[in-house]
Amino acid sequence: MDNIVQLYTSTEGRISRKTWWLGILGIVIVNILISFLILPFVGVSMMPDVSALMSGGDVDTAALSQSIVDSMRTSAWASLIMFAIFAYPSYALSIKRRHDKDNNGMDIIVYLGLTALVMLLQALGIGMEMTTIGQMTIPMTAMWLNVLLFALGIFGIYLLVVLGFLKGTEGPNQYGPDPLGGTAAAAA
Repeated sequence: MDNIVQLYTSTEGRISRKTWWLGILGIVIVNILISFLILPFVGVSMMPDVSALMSGGDVDTAALSQSIVDSMRTSAWASLIMFAIFAYPSYALSIKRRHDKDNNGMDIIVYLGLTALVMLLQALGIGMEMTTIGQMTIPMTAMWLNVLLFALGIFGIYLLVVLGFLKGTEGPNQYGPDPLGGTAAAAA
């Protein structure tokens, strides 16, 4: 049990790709449980109640548009809160994985900081433009925010490859011993 707590709370040492993947799997499972069991229980819905707005056959497009806007805001704030909850455990896992590559992990800090900033912008409604489609006015992401989200996605893919697929430094490095047990175990 101490190893699990240390896995998510400590930034000391190195971990293998297998340990990182298992740690990420644990975070994903807890995130899904919170998203689908706890958030709806406390009244946070990620989707607007369209059926209630369309009852009786007449569609109130203004009410539907406002419901979509409100749902997007609620979803963005819920996502930001979930990110804040899981940011440090993800950071601790990822830093130890970067240590395995003999790297200080500054790219992890930059990525998490940029992600938090983008999520805050979305929660505040910055970078959203109202667009009319037919009779409905709905929020759409502005082009500059789409470009930022695309760049952040590319950065995320880079980190996924580095953390989850590339082999660490063989033997001990400045961050500790090889998590695979040295050069003999790493070669096997």
